[in-house]
Amino acid sequence: TQTSVYPREVVKRALARNAAAVIFAHNHPSGVAQPSQADELLTAYLKEALSLIEVKVLDHFIIAGNRAMSFAERGLL
Repeated sequence: TQTSVYPREVVKRALARNAAAVIFAHNHPSGVAQPSQADELLTAYLKEALSLIEVKVLDHFIIAGNRAMSFAERGLL
């Protein structure tokens, strides 16, 4: 029903790749491409952690079946 994401690991990977920006994506096996409150909180938390090292979050996609939802398009970033 959920997967753990550790901001320190995301930051480590961004630093290892000398990233200036990132795009997140994950699937919803339920087939519903709507972000949950947990999705929104995690995205905000990751965005805050990455801002400390000046890495921008460009988007976060939720994939559900043949549908996709973009946080950026919905103004959720």
